[in-house]
Amino acid sequence: MSHEHDLEARLDRIAAALERLSPPPPPAPDFDAADAFVWHAATLTFQPVPVVNRVPRVLLKGIDGSARQLLDNTRRFADGLPANNALLWGARGMGKSSLVKAVHAEVEAARAKSKKKQAGLKLIEIHREDIATLPACLAALRIAPHRFIVFCDDLSFDRDDTSYKSLKAVLEGGIEGRPANVLFYATSNRRHLMPRDMVDNERSTAINPSEAVEEKVSLSDRFGLWLGFHNCSQDDYLAMVEGYAEHFALPIARDALVREALEWSVTRGGRSGRVAWQFTQDLAGRLGKTLPL
Repeated sequence: MSHEHDLEARLDRIAAALERLSPPPPPAPDFDAADAFVWHAATLTFQPVPVVNRVPRVLLKGIDGSARQLLDNTRRFADGLPANNALLWGARGMGKSSLVKAVHAEVEAARAKSKKKQAGLKLIEIHREDIATLPACLAALRIAPHRFIVFCDDLSFDRDDTSYKSLKAVLEGGIEGRPANVLFYATSNRRHLMPRDMVDNERSTAINPSEAVEEKVSLSDRFGLWLGFHNCSQDDYLAMVEGYAEHFALPIARDALVREALEWSVTRGGRSGRVAWQFTQDLAGRLGKTLPL
């Protein structure tokens, strides 16, 4: 009897020691603390973002078609209707990530003003390097009463990167799949999320080249909504600059605004929404004006 007692006491001590060594579970996320959060993979936690860096959708010029489609898709999702994961791809600096944040703000503001008793729409940012932990992120979102847009900016996959398999399984192919209360939005400069030399390498080294490439290229097909963003024309660029100047009531004549904006684009080597915004910040600073957003 004494031997059994000693064994039981020893097991209790081992269990207590293991419990002390194991890290405490992460705290339950409080999704009512903010409208947007950043997923931290190392601690499996969601950090609230009190103030999101974004501009109103009306200031995003030259992308009206894409903006309407993404807004409609997001509204349907917020209302509990079927909606698609979205891939925003194309030219740099043309407002892809800005559009995601602006659409979320617009839809959530409309929901908050309505009398519908629907759960809030939250924006969750996951960093590209943390995509492998996406299943753990979604596991926490699945049991929450809210609806979520999980957003990854500048998503792409390089040679020997296998984390795309986690995303592929989550978007459609896994046993559990994507939770019904979650949409996945991503921006990328690549339509197929992988560099051309990676495709060519897969074709040249595979036993069955078409099947080897298809596994990676088909990742883009998991996004039901593809929105293309193309290079900025001079008219679009000037419309952006003029829209910012009018919105922020910058005291400058139109001729001077156009001249300075074009000179600025030449020094930057191109035109884009980002260049238009950077010019506006410079102009506002020189005019002694702040840009409240």
